[in-house]
Amino acid sequence: MTKFHLRMTIYVLILIGIVGFVWLTCFNSWVEIYHNVSTKKALEDKYSELVDHEDELNDEVNKLQDPEYVAKYAREKYLYTKDGEIIIDVSNN
Repeated sequence: MTKFHLRMTIYVLILIGIVGFVWLTCFNSWVEIYHNVSTKKALEDKYSELVDHEDELNDEVNKLQDPEYVAKYAREKYLYTKDGEIIIDVSNN
């Protein structure tokens, strides 16, 4: 093998090594970017759900400021009665 062929072989191997290193570095970065995008999407979805839930809770808090609503809620949920009322349970338990 001549010096030219040996030198060209070494250059090609070095070039292949550099290209491989750059490709692996870029590939790992792409994988990390994809993972981060997926995580961001999941967190945005979770955040949206939590904001919706917060709105529902704020609505409930506002309703609970109304004494009539609280009385109605207590009668329906906990079977509280006004004076003179009688509870008739017609549910199929």
